[in-house]
Amino acid sequence: MHLEVTLKDLIFGNIVGFLGFLGGIIAAFCRLVRKKSRPNVIFLKGGYVCLPVGLIARLFKIPYIIHESDVVAGLANRLLMRKAKKVAFGMPLPQGLQERHPNYVWTGIPVGPEFKPVSLTKQRSLKKAFSFNPDKPLVVITGGSQGSENLNEATRQILPELLNFTSVGLVAGRKHYENMVDLKKYENWEKASLESNFRMWEFNTTMNELMGAADVIVSRAGATTIAEMAALKKSTILVPFERLPGGHQVKNAERLEAASAAVVVKDADMVANPSKLLEEIRHLIKSPRLRADMADRLAEEARSDAAKRLAEIILEEA
Repeated sequence: MHLEVTLKDLIFGNIVGFLGFLGGIIAAFCRLVRKKSRPNVIFLKGGYVCLPVGLIARLFKIPYIIHESDVVAGLANRLLMRKAKKVAFGMPLPQGLQERHPNYVWTGIPVGPEFKPVSLTKQRSLKKAFSFNPDKPLVVITGGSQGSENLNEATRQILPELLNFTSVGLVAGRKHYENMVDLKKYENWEKASLESNFRMWEFNTTMNELMGAADVIVSRAGATTIAEMAALKKSTILVPFERLPGGHQVKNAERLEAASAAVVVKDADMVANPSKLLEEIRHLIKSPRLRADMADRLAEEARSDAAKRLAEIILEEA
């Protein structure tokens, strides 16, 4: 029965996707068919919604620029890259690739200006602002705005042990927060003072400050999140979501692991044995020199001028 439902969902999803693609082709054609209203250049960020626009732009000979955040390009970008005027990449290019493809360029991933390294004094201040003990290390665990069920459940299993040696901030996510409210029993307050060094949020609107307060961040391996952590210059444990199309989170994580810029824990390994995540966190908390070295290497993956560089490339083509 489960397989039957899955096949139905797959077939229905493909039909809806195909109809959406046709609708995109029609909408892009209608928008670009008149010469007077055609743009000088089109910027495509990736994803299936960009494919119809790129194909119609190619038909009308309108130059377009692509930005690919991940180590491995998605299907839409792969189909469009050959005719793109420029292909901007979020992560550094492998050696020799730009020589073979002169239109490839590393720009980095634009992040908000609030994502920047903080001093030790500022980090202590941020810990205090979130009611954590400034003298204890802090681990921030996040699965993004929607959250990660597997990360949440692993945290549930290892939290009592974690609290023996570090403070913990968990961003459970809008999708999974209700399933995690039992962890509020660990969030003990005494006269407006946090006694337990554990806090949990559905979502935090000041993630730059929360991650800035952290000594170690545990996260999925989305390209933008990685760029934010790199801009903050943080030591990171990545748990890539393995079932995304193209496995781009896995590739992102492997790239950083190979550069000694992050620790990687496989999602399946964490689910089977949450103590695997616990031990990696413990090792980093006990190794400040290793944390600093990892943070330095991760920071090398970031470009603070990414937005400026992208704007310059677009204006040059326009």
